[in-house]
Amino acid sequence: MTQPIEVNGQVGIAVDGRPADCVKLALTNLWPEHMGGRPDLVVSGMNAGANVGINVIYSGTVAAALEAAFLGVPSIAVSMHIGRGRTLFEAGARHAMRAIRLLLQGEPLEPHTCLNINVPRCELPPTAADDPASIARQRAASGATFRPLSERGAEGEVDPDAEMPVVVCPMNTHGIADRFEQRSAPDGQIYFWSASGGFDFHETEPGSDVDYLFRRCITVTPLRYDLTDEASLGRWKELIQR
Repeated sequence: MTQPIEVNGQVGIAVDGRPADCVKLALTNLWPEHMGGRPDLVVSGMNAGANVGINVIYSGTVAAALEAAFLGVPSIAVSMHIGRGRTLFEAGARHAMRAIRLLLQGEPLEPHTCLNINVPRCELPPTAADDPASIARQRAASGATFRPLSERGAEGEVDPDAEMPVVVCPMNTHGIADRFEQRSAPDGQIYFWSASGGFDFHETEPGSDVDYLFRRCITVTPLRYDLTDEASLGRWKELIQR
């Protein structure tokens, strides 16, 4: 844990660890010691880059939310699709807040609940004054170019303030078309470079999170941390008991 930090008047503590480590430390030590009890809700994000489809498995943002749910605190992971323009995180946050308010109306979220929210692109076209290198770094770090193979070239200008429908949907389960190029460093050492240009899905399932995200809907997917394949438990038990 490093020194306390202040951003825009909000005081917090930076943790030198993974997102899930931050949640562990907060819920087991920092919150009980400084606030008492437990928080009502943990919100992880907003991540610069969508966490939909199989990418949910690799996401640190989602891992932090799942860690909170595992510890008995309801949680929401929030991510935003990053495109080719100037990203407007404040606009994305407003859309995410509207979705969260819908989810929190009525009864509070139950312990161990984890919801994964993804917000479509909120951006303005880049201008000559923008730093191309900065935009490129942001896109590369977030998987900004991701889109299904069938929808390449479909990205256009968007209205970041237009209202977006909120839909509850399952995650897309088709794989990603990963490509790696073998290259040589100046010293002759061989290395591999990820050349897939982001997240290009082989196929998009109708009604999935990827499908709705590209229809400019805010997606909500309930997640669970128990990854047990219940359907095959009996078969494997029979196999080892023969």
